[in-house]
Amino acid sequence: MKTQRWHVHVTAKPATTALLVGCTALALAVTGTTAQAQARSGDLGRGTLAAGDGWGSYGTGTSGGAAADAAHVYTVTTWAEFKAALKNGGTAPKVIQVKGTIDANAEGCDSFAAPGYDFDAYLQKYSPENWGYGTNLDAEPDDSPEGLRRASAANQDTAIKAEIPANTTLVGLGRGAGFKGASLQIKAVDNVIVRNLTFESPLDCFPQWDPTDTSVGNWNSEYDSAVVYGSTHVWLDHNTFTDGDHPDSTLPTYFGRIFEQHDGELDIVKGADYVTASWNVFADHDKTILIGNSDSASTAAVDRGHLKVTFHHNLFSNLVERAPRVRFGQVDSYNNHFVAGDGYSYSYGIGMESQLVAEHNAFTLPAGVSAATVLKKWKEAPLTAADNYVNGAATDLIAVHNAEIPAETLQSGAGWTPTLRTKVDPPRAVPRIVDHGAGAGKIC
Repeated sequence: MKTQRWHVHVTAKPATTALLVGCTALALAVTGTTAQAQARSGDLGRGTLAAGDGWGSYGTGTSGGAAADAAHVYTVTTWAEFKAALKNGGTAPKVIQVKGTIDANAEGCDSFAAPGYDFDAYLQKYSPENWGYGTNLDAEPDDSPEGLRRASAANQDTAIKAEIPANTTLVGLGRGAGFKGASLQIKAVDNVIVRNLTFESPLDCFPQWDPTDTSVGNWNSEYDSAVVYGSTHVWLDHNTFTDGDHPDSTLPTYFGRIFEQHDGELDIVKGADYVTASWNVFADHDKTILIGNSDSASTAAVDRGHLKVTFHHNLFSNLVERAPRVRFGQVDSYNNHFVAGDGYSYSYGIGMESQLVAEHNAFTLPAGVSAATVLKKWKEAPLTAADNYVNGAATDLIAVHNAEIPAETLQSGAGWTPTLRTKVDPPRAVPRIVDHGAGAGKIC
């Protein structure tokens, strides 16, 4: 694997000038400036989620670090600066402005490898010819190729994950701000905002071979670009999520299976609640968004009654599946544009005890792809799917699905009616509105 050099020697520092106004950096002396005055100036870091704008606005709402004082506003340009800023000030309100693209894996995968790790030795020992398909690798000792892979993976895990504290706003400065190879962990906290950032999916340097995953084995990977894990009041707005320079088509194949190095773009799991995802682009990915990560009884005990999420005015482009796949949650998905490409499987996954409302959306499907595939049934869970358009024509997604895939008949009626919506656009207009306005760099 390629190794790149990574030099980090600067610590995070409070930003005293150049707070973002719209997409223009203005030279402002923030010392002594009140948060209220900055909010009036239009600074994105002071923005809050509007009342009634999806589940994220429920109850106390989502304000992130809007109330931060001058000492807790940071501009960061390196991964080390970013992680230092996250730690400064505990849970006091803070705004972290990201300037340019920050690479969490700038030194390359070799920098994480444990002493003695050898990928060729791994392939040799666990090849189907030598190992077979009957036993997984969980019991392999620490000094085995699998044990050394586990140690290497642990090194990467520590390096590329960043824990986001409560009462924090992360915002990109202007155009072109974001992260490569990073995994943001919004875990067991309240009140976080992430805006105007581009995320290139992290590559798992050390995927695990599981001979027992399917009849012919599979490579399994870790690391989502962002994870909302047991957290509440989270707003993700005008971000772009993509595989960037490393789409699945560039990944090699071993043992006849793709060497999968991507996990999700956004996962919302473990009892997370009150999340709004608005005006984002989710593009060029396979397993995109997971809401609820298991059907198990232990997961159900945590997730049941939670996972309330709103998606609106997002562009889902050239994805394979999970936009999103839902378990348990009351998910409201309206005014989104779904553009299918090569390898398209489905958009909405209907899972265990899900209560999905999918209304006023637009779907652009290529020739030969049926509207019946937009919905995928994993478990019996009624949903509401009204006023959706496919290639410019009003389409009853449930009726089309049931007519063409009778073995997976879906029931209509999610059992609840969303009330936390701002303006609802007509679905015919959604492609023009969303394609023009969604994604990082579009809130100038």
